[in-house]
Amino acid sequence: MLHAVIMAGGSGTRFWPQSRKRLPKQLLPLAGSDTLVQQTVGRCQPTISPENIWIVTNQVQADETARQLPGIATSNILIEPCGRNTAPCIGLAAIRILKQDPDAIMVVMPSDHIIGTNDDFQQAMNQAATIVENSPNTFVLFGVRPTYASTGFGYIERGESDGDASGGVFQVVSFREKPDEATAQQYLDSGQFYWNCGIFVWKAAAILEALERFEPEIHSRLMSLAGAIDTDNWETALSAEFPNMKAISVDYAVLERAADVCVIEATFDWDDLGSWHSLTRQLGTDADGNTIDGPYCGLRTSGCTVRTTDDHLVATIGMSDCIVVHTPDATLVASKDDENAIRELIARIEEQGLERFL
Repeated sequence: MLHAVIMAGGSGTRFWPQSRKRLPKQLLPLAGSDTLVQQTVGRCQPTISPENIWIVTNQVQADETARQLPGIATSNILIEPCGRNTAPCIGLAAIRILKQDPDAIMVVMPSDHIIGTNDDFQQAMNQAATIVENSPNTFVLFGVRPTYASTGFGYIERGESDGDASGGVFQVVSFREKPDEATAQQYLDSGQFYWNCGIFVWKAAAILEALERFEPEIHSRLMSLAGAIDTDNWETALSAEFPNMKAISVDYAVLERAADVCVIEATFDWDDLGSWHSLTRQLGTDADGNTIDGPYCGLRTSGCTVRTTDDHLVATIGMSDCIVVHTPDATLVASKDDENAIRELIARIEEQGLERFL
């Protein structure tokens, strides 16, 4: 049976000042009327029933996550006591799911991506699930064919076709980190690389077996936790074991080490809302190349991204390639070329004792 695991505990710092610790980007309606996590849950249904949808988040965001997802039982909202990257997060979900369904297949996904039609996504999930059913030790990834030389995404190098090439299933040769522009262009030109969209399908039992092989310390602590599920000792065990797990991504912990890893060429449209600049791909631009969301008036302004509240006008004069984001208690004005410095800015805000704005 298919189970969705939605990782929803991120901080979304690059979307400050709208994204905050208690209300990060996955809990915001950044592209559409529904929040990103609501969209993520919605695209899993009806292929995956609500009782088999699991949300992994943190204590600070748990209440708001539950409020936004009334169709998901609170028992299906798993709370990490601290962030330990994706391998422990996925392992935590796996032990909980196996308690309910020993034959479970997990579809693991982030909570903050934009995907085209739900039908296309569900068809891709079913294709991946069929592969896993026929080969229970296989780890299936989704790869998106690049449309431009992105330096902001990781890449998957594909190898030989697994079976019928028309099915779009290939062996994984390697994983590549975010490249420089020249390397990204080489990847694009070769036709052998996909964007790694971070959506995975595998048997819950198989991912735990792989963790036992490659990261035995994480596995041992997960097994200690598994024995405490549905007991009065769960919170105590979680607080004792989870923070002491190695912080490592599932890519490094398992996927780059395992032998039976394949990639499916995604048939659905996909985008990762990683920063304010990425909104341009979703909302488009006006005649001056500006991406506008909210009341705005500008003179001699081009290439800017402006987002504001419905009751607050933003006006600009003589600006180019900037980001302007207004919220009721904080406003960001930044160069598009220096967008990654938002994390540095947040650290400076903390140093100055202004944490209430985070």
